[in-house]
Amino acid sequence: MVTVKDHIRSILYFEGIAEDELAYVAENSLMRTFTAGEMIFLEGEPADGLWIVEKGNVKVFKLNPEGGEHILHLCGPGRTFNDIAALDGGSNPANAAALSPEAHVWQVPSAVLTYVLTQNTQVALNVIRLLAMRVRSLVGQIEDLALYSVMVRLARFLLKQAEDPSLSGPGVTRTAIAAHINTTPQTISNVLRSLEEIGAIQFDRHRIVIVNENLLRSIAML
Repeated sequence: MVTVKDHIRSILYFEGIAEDELAYVAENSLMRTFTAGEMIFLEGEPADGLWIVEKGNVKVFKLNPEGGEHILHLCGPGRTFNDIAALDGGSNPANAAALSPEAHVWQVPSAVLTYVLTQNTQVALNVIRLLAMRVRSLVGQIEDLALYSVMVRLARFLLKQAEDPSLSGPGVTRTAIAAHINTTPQTISNVLRSLEEIGAIQFDRHRIVIVNENLLRSIAML
C-alpha cells in the first residue's frame, strides 16, 4: 500500500528530501477529495499552498469576460499546480477544478513548502528546475496559439498525451481538449475525423490511438 510519504517522495518537487523533512511535509499536508466540476480554488483568492494530484485529473483555467474557458494546465497523478502562488505568497492566478469523477489532491501549506526550501538545497533546485519547465511550457502554448492552426495544435496535443499519462484519463474529454487548445468541441471532432481519414489516428471506442506517429509529427511540424 502506498503511504502519504511514498507519494510525496515520488514527486519531483521533493526529490532528495530528508526523512525528517518528508515526515514534516506529510504530517502537515491535507488530503482533499473533489468530484467532477467541483471548484478547488478560485482566481484571486489567497493561495492556500501547493497542490499535488494523487488520483484523477484537475484543470487549471481562466475565464474570459463572456464566460468562455481556457484551460492552462491539465494535471494528472503526480503533477503539482498553483506553484507560483504557493511560492510568492500572492493570490491564485487562475481557477482550478476537478475534471474526473473523483480527484484526490494533497494541499501542502505555503509555510511548509517554504520551510523545506530553506532547509534543503536539493529541493530548492528542484523547484527552480520545475518552474523553468513551466515557463517553457507556457511559452510553447503561446507560440501554438499565435502561430499554428487547430490541426497542428491538436496533433501536438495528441503527441504530448501519448507521452504524458497525466494528459489522459477520465474528464479529459473533447470539450476539455478544445478549451486547452482554444477551439470548439465541434472543431475538435472535425479535425479528429480528418486525422483518421488520412491514417494518422484511429478510434478504439472512445480512445484515440496514434497509428502513424511520423505522419502525426509531420502535421504537428515537429
